[in-house]
Amino acid sequence: MDMLASDPNGNCAYLASPSVPNFSLSILIVLGILVSYMPQIARIISRKSSEGLDPYFILLGTVSGTSAFLNICLLSTSREAVFCCKINSKFSCIAGILGIAQVGIQWFCFSFIALLFVIFFPRSANTTTTSPTILYDPSHPQTPDFRSALLVSCASCFHFLLTILLSAAIFFFHRTLLQPWAIFLGLCAAVLAMLQYLPQIRTTWRLRDVKSLSIPMMCIQTPGSAVFAGSLIARLGAEGWSSWGVYLVTGCLQGVLLGMGIYFTIQQKKAKTANGTTTPVRAEAGMDVDEDRITERTPLVGQNSGQNTPKANGNGLRAM
Repeated sequence: MDMLASDPNGNCAYLASPSVPNFSLSILIVLGILVSYMPQIARIISRKSSEGLDPYFILLGTVSGTSAFLNICLLSTSREAVFCCKINSKFSCIAGILGIAQVGIQWFCFSFIALLFVIFFPRSANTTTTSPTILYDPSHPQTPDFRSALLVSCASCFHFLLTILLSAAIFFFHRTLLQPWAIFLGLCAAVLAMLQYLPQIRTTWRLRDVKSLSIPMMCIQTPGSAVFAGSLIARLGAEGWSSWGVYLVTGCLQGVLLGMGIYFTIQQKKAKTANGTTTPVRAEAGMDVDEDRITERTPLVGQNSGQNTPKANGNGLRAM
């Protein structure tokens, strides 16, 4: 009787008996999200550079993730699941809020990648760094400068704070607008997620190289998006289309980027095998030096030796 009095709609009684298979799948998805982002995080840290990641890809992804996370937090089904934690068992409570946890963990992981993007962004020659990075080339008009990374960071933080304040104001003072506001955030997340991959697809196409973009991450996430969307559909139903629709859109576009990255990687390996070349040499300053593209920043062997600078031999290699 107490439960019925506290739960007049009977929704908590429904959540009190969660499906064990669905719960197990949701746990696997949470773990899969964490594992899927590890290759991208490891690649940026190991290369000590975020070269190849488009600033607008990072910005739109962060803003889209924030909107998606707040969307699922404010939906009526999610609020009911949180409310029922006061009534149901701990197991039922965890099972009910796993949908929120899934989106929240994804938002956190991508936000951490955005932080690494700024930390390891290629610096100019005048910027002092404590670790070697690939230098920004101002002679290349398509190369973003460090101000782009700072703009991404500031814009992402501003959007997060603004959205949190607006959501809190609506929740406490205009609760009737809460569901429309949640749907609006979901629409924004879907549109931004759809736009997110377009700059990255363009950048990868122009570079014809994945650089710091992780192919293993996309191999995990592309099929995982379909599974994730299916889990949210089972949990939220048609009412939550603004939440699970995001992952259907991003899965398709990420599949395009994945195919492009695999193609360019295979082409590079074929070219290196045909030419008998090796991977680009990393100079002492930490810059990748391309043999057919020597700039004024390319370190010269024996540049302090005056007239004793070694000349290239007949095989095109600098004499040691």
